[in-house]
Amino acid sequence: MSVSRPGSAPHTVPATPRVLQVGPLKDSLAETLRAEYDALVLPSGDAGAAERAEFLAAHGADVTVVVTSGRTGVDAALMAALPALGAVVNFGVGYDTTDIDAAAAAGVGVSNTPDVLTDCVADTAVGLLIDVLRRFTDADRYLRAGRWTVDGNYPLTRQVSNTRVGIIGMGRIGGAIAKRLSAFGCTISYHNRHRVPDSPYRYAATPVDLARDVDVLVVAAAGGSGTRGLVGADVLDALGPEGYLINIARGSVVDEGALVTALQQGRLAGAGLDVFVDEPNVPVELLRMDNVVLLPHVGSGTVQTRAAMEALTLRNLDEFLATGRLVTPVLQPAARV
Repeated sequence: MSVSRPGSAPHTVPATPRVLQVGPLKDSLAETLRAEYDALVLPSGDAGAAERAEFLAAHGADVTVVVTSGRTGVDAALMAALPALGAVVNFGVGYDTTDIDAAAAAGVGVSNTPDVLTDCVADTAVGLLIDVLRRFTDADRYLRAGRWTVDGNYPLTRQVSNTRVGIIGMGRIGGAIAKRLSAFGCTISYHNRHRVPDSPYRYAATPVDLARDVDVLVVAAAGGSGTRGLVGADVLDALGPEGYLINIARGSVVDEGALVTALQQGRLAGAGLDVFVDEPNVPVELLRMDNVVLLPHVGSGTVQTRAAMEALTLRNLDEFLATGRLVTPVLQPAARV
């Protein structure tokens, strides 16, 4: 790999660097890019392939840095059309929509916005878990439909405290989820690519082993080719008909078809989902299920967290333009002579 690591020479930024926005961004961030960085905006997919090709033919050679999000990213084909590209600055912690292998091969740096959204995403996971087990959203619908006065009390639900919870992905967010649920008296286990040193939680060698011994499985693993479909039918069957799935990671980590089938067949008690494979499109089968809580990818969606993400995105952009390096790199840019 030609990708630079911390301590190596920085990428040489041209005297007149050009910034390109790829995909929709937070309004204030997009406005800042236009007003302060004279950023270009890549025509969206709706514009058509011909218009995008014309734009890239006219401007692609000038672009030195792309600002994008985890929902859009930069694929290998787009990188190839940007020969002077030195960095992809990502608004969001997830970067699986950017082709990391292609970036590494081209010496292109990639940054994300870790840490600043950890608390909100962990809060979302816990909120979904409580909602799914206690069925608060469904109980709200029950009351609003007038059923309390007609049918009587809402059916009993599942206790949250002292539940056995398994977490797939014990990184920053996974650890924050574990800390919160420990306060509920939950027993925490986890699966990770590597055992976490000095972790107080029980380690499971495989996702199936983890799912077999818990009541709730929380998915907090990074997206990308290495975790695509990690939670498949075998894991869901191990979780069982009294088990619940929570996903605040990436939709691609869960085999969505297998999840729908398991829920339809009663092989899973319920699910809480903030992410989906083909956002914003959600399988219609899930929309019809009362034991599933669905959120439109709002895990980091608070005023405070999005402001912090925007600030860190701009810090990465400024650092790259000034020094050729990134503040929070997934990959540092390679030096170019």
